[in-house]
Amino acid sequence: MRVMVIVKATEDSEAGIMPTTELLEAMGNYNEELVNAGIMLAGDGLHPSVKGKRIAFDGPSRTVSDGPFAETRELIAGFWLWEVKDMAEAVEWAKRCPNPMLGPSELEIRQVFEASDFGAELTPEIAEQEERLREKLTKA
Repeated sequence: MRVMVIVKATEDSEAGIMPTTELLEAMGNYNEELVNAGIMLAGDGLHPSVKGKRIAFDGPSRTVSDGPFAETRELIAGFWLWEVKDMAEAVEWAKRCPNPMLGPSELEIRQVFEASDFGAELTPEIAEQEERLREKLTKA
């Protein structure tokens, strides 16, 4: 199963305070462990929300808002995409993570939908399109 591991933002990350060399080294070593174990599919940190945009949808209407966004604890500072056998394995790997922030921080683990999760709504045509797109992505 695939999971997204979300690194929650903090006041420091939203203020643009960069990690220390020691933290970068620790995270690099942890990422190397994940890659060597065949767990990590992708992962990156994100700039503070002040550099972001939000697009709100209401029917055909689109409203664009500039960052920064309120409620720092609800924002994302980074992510990993992992392939694990189950949620328990994801939790075990997450518990091994160095603290990703300078102070208190939090990770959130969410399972990624697979095509089979959509049931009858996923027609053969839609499934075929999804497969074509995945193939293109792996070649990019």
